[in-house]
Amino acid sequence: MHHYQLRFKGILESGTRVSCYTDFVRNVTITLDDETARWARIEAARNDTSVSKLVGAMLRERMHQRDEYQRAMRSYLSRKPVPMSKPGDRYPTREEIYER
Repeated sequence: MHHYQLRFKGILESGTRVSCYTDFVRNVTITLDDETARWARIEAARNDTSVSKLVGAMLRERMHQRDEYQRAMRSYLSRKPVPMSKPGDRYPTREEIYER
């Protein structure tokens, strides 16, 4: 059984209509100023891809960076706090810290 990768519902060789995507593709419209649009076309050409795929890849990368940051922050905040001094010790005053 072969699925045809199309942007709409595919047809199996048997003639049965099925969705051929496990991940759905969404079309969006973006507005770019002339300079940014020109840069995007040049960058896409340098990477042998379309502007659409370039923007999608950039957004995916940003999404993953944010997800990684959020994971790291949750991991850090889930750790037990480390005392900065021994019980009974006082913290230095502002004047002591910035004394020159």
